[in-house]
Amino acid sequence: MTVQNADREAIRHGKITEKPLRERPSYPTWAIKLTMAITGLIFGLFVLGHMVGNLKIFMPLNIDGSAPIDDYGEFLRTIGEPLFPRSGFLWIVRIVLLACLVLHVWGAFALRARSSKSRGRFQRTNLMGGWQSTATRAMLVTGVILLLFIIFHLLDLTFGQAVASDEFVHGAVRNNMLATFAPGRWWVTLVYVIANLALLLHLTHGIYLAVSDLGWLGKRGAGLMIVLAYILPFIVVAGNVVMPLAIAFGWVPGFSR
Repeated sequence: MTVQNADREAIRHGKITEKPLRERPSYPTWAIKLTMAITGLIFGLFVLGHMVGNLKIFMPLNIDGSAPIDDYGEFLRTIGEPLFPRSGFLWIVRIVLLACLVLHVWGAFALRARSSKSRGRFQRTNLMGGWQSTATRAMLVTGVILLLFIIFHLLDLTFGQAVASDEFVHGAVRNNMLATFAPGRWWVTLVYVIANLALLLHLTHGIYLAVSDLGWLGKRGAGLMIVLAYILPFIVVAGNVVMPLAIAFGWVPGFSR
């Protein structure tokens, strides 16, 4: 180990310095990793549920002309009534997710800074290669892409601002999705596809690290690890990508434009 700013006189006379090599961090590294693991798994569960709910776009319209995905959106806004006001529970979920996002981003940059400081001028080389190594190298980049995409997605389909379609109407989930992924807005579809490819890399490595750091599976859980870290992310991303592409190509039931 290279010791920077060593006490050369103490070394020359055989004395041992009691100075620590580095200051003890106020927040231990294991706690940051634990925080990132928990918040990452929360996001993983959220994107899985979000994907399942959005797939209702492919269900045919009800007899009265309403859309199942609009019923789903209304259900989310009325959870907990009358104990909570309308959309109250939904806002609680949003606040929890925002707190998880802040902690996750902070943890990522904190670990990155500590790793760089500890490693010094030495860099990681001769990685094994393959999917996990590619995902490892791309974690920070894919994380930034996903952070920017979250902002884009909220403006597009939640708040209806800036990048949203001119036809955006609050609460009209199906029509808003059809409008934003219309053939004339191909660039929006491209943004969603690229973001989901970044999500695939981020999820596969993130879930792998989270489950490993939490020590849930061990060697005997290798098969379950493959399901959690590979198969589920591929299913989530495939479900997320097929929606904008199907709308852009006019494959959604009852869609005519």
